[in-house]
Amino acid sequence: MKRIIVMLLIACSAVTTISADSSAAPQKKPEMVIFTLNAIIQKFGQNEGQVYSVNRNPNTNIIESSIKIVPFRCSANRIQNDNVMNAVAINFPKEEPLAYQFLHVQPGSNELFSLKVITNNGTNQSTQRIRTNKNQEMWLMCCKNPENPQLRDAYAIVWEHTDEIEGTIYMISSLRPDMYEKAAESRMFKIVGRVDENIKDSLYNIYIAESREALYNLEDHEYVACVPVVNKRFEWQTELTKPCVGRLRCIFPDGELCSAWIDLDFVPGETYNITVHNGYYDEDKDYERRVGRQSGHSLIEPNAVKVEDSQSFKPTEVQRMQLEPITELARMKIEEIKSLYQQLRSKNLSWVNKGAVFDNITKKNKELDKQFQDVIKVVKGIKMPKNEESKAWSELYKEILKFYSEQNRGLTEMSGQGQLPKSAQKTQETVNKIIQKYMNEMSKTLLQ
Repeated sequence: MKRIIVMLLIACSAVTTISADSSAAPQKKPEMVIFTLNAIIQKFGQNEGQVYSVNRNPNTNIIESSIKIVPFRCSANRIQNDNVMNAVAINFPKEEPLAYQFLHVQPGSNELFSLKVITNNGTNQSTQRIRTNKNQEMWLMCCKNPENPQLRDAYAIVWEHTDEIEGTIYMISSLRPDMYEKAAESRMFKIVGRVDENIKDSLYNIYIAESREALYNLEDHEYVACVPVVNKRFEWQTELTKPCVGRLRCIFPDGELCSAWIDLDFVPGETYNITVHNGYYDEDKDYERRVGRQSGHSLIEPNAVKVEDSQSFKPTEVQRMQLEPITELARMKIEEIKSLYQQLRSKNLSWVNKGAVFDNITKKNKELDKQFQDVIKVVKGIKMPKNEESKAWSELYKEILKFYSEQNRGLTEMSGQGQLPKSAQKTQETVNKIIQKYMNEMSKTLLQ
């Protein structure tokens, strides 16, 4: 499996950035909404309280997030004379068809609103409060980013009447929450516990470390959570990016820390069910067999190798013979597509020939999509341990999406430099459809 990913990574890396004199029509931005918000910023924006940041992928230079927050303030008469609020009320509804989320809240409504901002491949999440009280009016729309469908562009304005009109404008691009909330579920580890009726455990300290040795070196006070027992039950969960080791240690009602504890493998996407008795506990046998002490991949019991699993974590001879040629075909198809984009750099290429090149790029991308599907079909037949499977699929889909996203970015960069044949627009539409398809596939696979 790792070899497959490495081959695709090499093949998919660095699609040549297209630099030609024209481009396919990109997906539309809400241009009038953006113009209106920028006009308000220019006329009434306040320097104090502004936030502006941009994060780019260091390898691809693609924007992964951008945040622009600008407070504004002015007299009611002045803003009415400029008609900018009328422009807000006209242009937001006018460009509503471009949004997949649209919201207008009038003063007096108790509905507040916050926006999730997800960055760094889903590992960093924050919440931006937009409408914070019932006296505010708010317009908001969220659209797919035209250069990268994995991003969401949010445009919002909120204001209220005091002695003046005071408000804030938000223009935020970040990873789409609908994609990464699902992925976050696949990283969640959970403990569901019950306590025997005959014991008086009241709290459990939870400890986490990256290795068994590091866990043994933790001090009593170095716990990450203290979980109460309510009606003889307790629950706790945390998001993990990789398997680690953990410990449950009881605190008695008098505050004394129990001299014994329970060590477990903490695995992303898994739930451990446990019942604690006086001096022993009922382990989750299915969990221990699949991803715990008996799985052959335990960090608590590193020497307990499960032979059948270590043997199954590789393709069979038949699978290997199927994978090698189709992976090589995919690599060759990628090189063909790169070569076609290079042809578009030629200044001597006629209008008709450009159209033919774009038709060929569209055709090759569809063929590549079928070859990727053939690879995925075979890979699905390869048995993998649960704690390795999610990571392997994530890396595979990431490399596929990277190749298509680079194409989409290159096509979009050509916009504004002149017109292109209609075949170029068809190329970008095809690339975007394939991107959306693999994003959906990735989400479904990671949740299985």
